[in-house]
Amino acid sequence: MNYKDLIIIGGGPSGLCAAKTALEAGISVLIIERSPHVGGQLIKQTHKFFGSKDQYAKTRGYDIATKLHKDIENLENLEILTDTTVVGLYEDHVVTVLHKDQYLRYQAGSIIVATGASEKFLAFENNDLPGIYGAGATQTLMNVYGVLPGKEVVMVGSGNIGLIVSYQLMQAGVKVKAIVEAAPTIGGYKVHASKMTRLGVPILTSTTVKKAIGTNELEAVEIVSLDKNWKEIENTSRILKIDALCISVGLTPMHQLLSMINAKMMFVSELGGFVPVIHENHQTSIPSVFVCGDAVGIEEASSAMMEGYLTGLYVGKYLNRLHPDYENLVKHYESQLSLLRDGPFGVKTKVGLTKLKEGSSHA
Repeated sequence: MNYKDLIIIGGGPSGLCAAKTALEAGISVLIIERSPHVGGQLIKQTHKFFGSKDQYAKTRGYDIATKLHKDIENLENLEILTDTTVVGLYEDHVVTVLHKDQYLRYQAGSIIVATGASEKFLAFENNDLPGIYGAGATQTLMNVYGVLPGKEVVMVGSGNIGLIVSYQLMQAGVKVKAIVEAAPTIGGYKVHASKMTRLGVPILTSTTVKKAIGTNELEAVEIVSLDKNWKEIENTSRILKIDALCISVGLTPMHQLLSMINAKMMFVSELGGFVPVIHENHQTSIPSVFVCGDAVGIEEASSAMMEGYLTGLYVGKYLNRLHPDYENLVKHYESQLSLLRDGPFGVKTKVGLTKLKEGSSHA
């Protein structure tokens, strides 16, 4: 059995950043990533980021992924397994994986679960027709593989992801017929919404999809208006002819591996669903297992990066391998994370963390 001081499950922004601060403390690190490349969601994000220099403001997502990888690729004691799926996580610190048709076992002094999130879906008639995609799948098709999902699209969801992906669709030459939002107000930043309205795309609030129409593939969609109780208003049905429907109705943390080792879990709607109860320093109820990024609550990639840096530092302290600049870096990244959560979109996260964390100053 192979041994590492630290195994990080997930090579997205939080996992890569956690690896950096852990490696700088002299800890041997194995990153396990199921995709062909590290970077997580960043590799398919072509838009420029907001924030500060620490969060790579004015840099496109895929360039941030490259930067985070370059930050660690030449550091000692690093191993990265891509195209590798974790199939088991056990309380004795054993991680089992499937890598290139090989079943491998690893053991670690500590484990960071940075598995990210999966897309939520929407229940409506015929929602399994070919031509219906999640926003993440749409980004992967376009920005990673250069494949258009369709020629005419309706976007469901006006959060930041829905608005950004709608703009990316238009940049690729796809006609976005409408953005449909069940809530009475737009969910994302006004700067993104204003860009879409200037381009002539209607944002239909208090509206949802009732039915997808088609035989072998999507041909049209039926949308209806909703009242203040989220009930369908009669005689408001409209048919929009499209060949692709993109759904962006939120993300849910990927908690399955943590549930496998019986980590204490809690349903917190503000954080996206079931998340692990964490103590100070991002420790789960199993002290040797830490968590960061969307696996502990849905936020922007910028927050995931700051959480990752912090978690790598915290693991170093747990393993008695303190980073040489531990105190200053913890103070710095905690300050950055606090600033990111001080905006209007951070209120929900702070409420969720208050419910989740047990005696944590971060909340």
